[in-house]
Amino acid sequence: MRRARALLPGLVAVAVSVSACTTPQRAGTSSSYLIVDALLGASGAEIAKLSTVLNSDVATNGGVLQDPGEITLRLALRDPGTTNSPSAPSSLNYITLSRYHVRYLRSDGRNTPGVDVPYAFDSGLGVTVGETSVKAAITLVRIQAKLEAPLKALVGHGGAVAISTIAAVTFYGTDQTGREVSAVANIGINFADWADPAGSGGN
Repeated sequence: MRRARALLPGLVAVAVSVSACTTPQRAGTSSSYLIVDALLGASGAEIAKLSTVLNSDVATNGGVLQDPGEITLRLALRDPGTTNSPSAPSSLNYITLSRYHVRYLRSDGRNTPGVDVPYAFDSGLGVTVGETSVKAAITLVRIQAKLEAPLKALVGHGGAVAISTIAAVTFYGTDQTGREVSAVANIGINFADWADPAGSGGN
């Protein structure tokens, strides 16, 4: 069994809490906006173990696996009304998300894709947020990233070297009148050749 023992100089593990509501969420002309309640991630080797920080294994049992995530979103109105007469969302306020964008950042400012961090990517999403909170499955780390620099170079080091990043995930969509809406959430991701889960056979 191997353990991640040290990080590259200047890198630290980052745990990022998700803001309930930030300026980008409230910007725009839509009458509603999104609140991110949680962004969780899991190793592709243990997809049921969702956490606020993702320890991404760059090689698992001689292969590579993508790392999934789960976002929990809810809707809020720009004009919530008063305490005695609160506003209620109508179907026109519902927000349909169509895609998301993931990019990786390091705390030391070394953020060149394919050199210091994995390449950013876009993916599709088809979920509508209405009167109740919604959970949606996403991908936080693609298989391609583990086959390219800089993650490929971590394989075979027995977990002695790691790269710590923040994944900034931006969600894009529109309300039912066509007005654009976006929301941003962050999660810490630590990349290393982590020890394989018990029973997996080892790298």
